[in-house]
Formats: sequence, structure tokens, C-alpha cells
Amino acid sequence: MPKDAAADDAHADVADLGYEQARDELASIVSRLEGGTETLEESMRLWERGEALAAHCERWLDGAQRTIGAMTDESGATPDGVDTDE
Repeated sequence: MPKDAAADDAHADVADLGYEQARDELASIVSRLEGGTETLEESMRLWERGEALAAHCERWLDGAQRTIGAMTDESGATPDGVDTDE
């Protein structure tokens, strides 16, 4: 199913969620979809919302990884904790 501007607008509020909020809502959606009791229309709506939430969580994690990488580079330590500034 192709994404369109209307679908993006319907999930604009996702950008305001913190990582944990988005992750918890995504887990709830997955549970509902796995239950198989939703109508086709509701399942599609949930799927689209889940896609938006998953992308948001991925952006949060990518940002955290970049921040940690930048801090590690600035400190001169490698990921295994060995100081390279000696």
C-alpha cells in the first residue's frame, strides 16, 4: 500500500512522542494485530500507525547512537573502553 500525504498527516502526532511512549504504543498495536480480531480497515489503520511509530523509534535510536559515538570520539575512548589518547 503506497504511503501518501494524508497518511503522514494522520500520524503527525508521533513526532511528539518520546521513545518509550512510541515503543509501548507500537507493542500494543502489534499485540492487537496478532490477536486477529480487528476488521480489515482497522488492521490497515493500525499497520500504518505502527509503521510511523517504528520509524520514529528508529530515528530515536539512530540519534542516540550518533550521540554516543560523538561522545566516545571526543573522549578518545574506543567502544571497549580502551583509552587511545596515551
